[in-house]
Amino acid sequence: MATCDMCGNEYDKTFTVTRSGETRTFDSFECAIHMMAPACAHCGCRILGHGVEGGEGIYCCANCAREAGHNDLVDRARQTPSG
Repeated sequence: MATCDMCGNEYDKTFTVTRSGETRTFDSFECAIHMMAPACAHCGCRILGHGVEGGEGIYCCANCAREAGHNDLVDRARQTPSG
């Protein structure tokens, strides 16, 4: 049995996640998310999707990016009127 790097639980169904050459062992996706998912540079929530990037930061949404001064980021593409 392996041990979860997040919570220390010994479990027979652990899995590994590798990111940027670093491999960690987990017993649940919850532990993997808590340890490895990036945090929003504005509000601190874990980013489970793509997020948005502005400057050196990654944000959970365009609103947080705008709050941090990245006014050019939006959550959806601007729509043009149908012709």
